Amino acid sequence: MKATIISIGNSKGVRIPKTVLEQCGFKESVNMIVKNHTLVLIPIEEKSRKDWGIKFKQMHQQNDDVLLDPVALDHSWDQDEWEW
Repeated sequence: MKATIISIGNSKGVRIPKTVLEQCGFKESVNMIVKNHTLVLIPIEEKSRKDWGIKFKQMHQQNDDVLLDPVALDHSWDQDEWEW
């Protein structure tokens, strides 16, 4: 597939078709490596929040989703000023 190099501000870029992005698994970020005069793009898996929803459900089922220091966060205005 032939692609044209385009100007983007002071940089240059290449438009990558959506189907190619999907086939390569590219989402928000990639690692870029130059190897033997060849540009290599590697997808980055965002693992920092992966499966958080599942983990939160597990915490709730195990009654482990409580405040770590409820005394420090227990203020009278929580009960008097806020409508829960």
